[in-house]
Amino acid sequence: METYLSTKRRLVNQALNKYLLPSFTFPETIHQAIRYSVLNGGKRLRAILALMTGELFGVTNNKVMPFACALEFIHAYSLVHDDLPAMDNDDIRRGKPTCHKVFGEPIAILSGDALLTLSFQIVAEKIQHKKIIPELISELARAAGSVGMIGGQVLDIENENSPNPAPAGHKKRVLEQMHLRKTAAMITVSARGAALISNARQKQLSAITSYARNLGLSFQIVDDILDISSSKNNLGKTPGKDVKMNKLTYPALIGLERANKKAKRLVEKAKKALDIFGKKAHLLKQLADYLLIRKR
Repeated sequence: METYLSTKRRLVNQALNKYLLPSFTFPETIHQAIRYSVLNGGKRLRAILALMTGELFGVTNNKVMPFACALEFIHAYSLVHDDLPAMDNDDIRRGKPTCHKVFGEPIAILSGDALLTLSFQIVAEKIQHKKIIPELISELARAAGSVGMIGGQVLDIENENSPNPAPAGHKKRVLEQMHLRKTAAMITVSARGAALISNARQKQLSAITSYARNLGLSFQIVDDILDISSSKNNLGKTPGKDVKMNKLTYPALIGLERANKKAKRLVEKAKKALDIFGKKAHLLKQLADYLLIRKR
């Protein structure tokens, strides 16, 4: 799986580089900041999931790649804005200074804005199956908007260091909604969009949606577990940002052991949803297992 992901990551990075304007494009600063924010590494999970879903339906990477890149542009924009002083106030992203530390806050904000709009431009101009473009744009907008990723971010902010502790049952409901919106929404649309491009039937679309939704929830829980684990391994050094900021997470709410079990149950549900595809879905099932045991 690591070899497969590495190969796909290279293809995605090549495509991202192709769709981004050169750094010398006037005005240079914004295009330098955009390229800096997109091409600074990353798992490319959302893009790769889209490509893998296309492969499940026998569709070539070239047909799905514009949509895959649009997903990464939205993801990059969200990280640029997430790192800002008004949000998580992070100085380092993937071992490098964050966009606002290099280019200043105004340019970082505008870079995120530009990446969000670029994602829709790519879908509108580069998707070969023209009839599906309005539906793809609608799906992306919902997943990235106030009922999706942005809504999840709002819940995250509102429950960070809350001075008025809520009952545990209420916290669980809020936490699930936060994860569904902030993380799972974009992971779900990654698979759904590729399935739509592939002319999936309704039953197939429902199955792939269930898979990706459960995968997205599990992915975020594992992220939270890794954040705590890395803090413990730091032997008193700087903890992960979610630990520092006392954010609402499953490990914090129900403990590491129960959080691990929940992540495993979600992965099993994700894989079960793919049974209608038979052996064709083996790579997507392997991806779910791999993301569960990843170390970063």
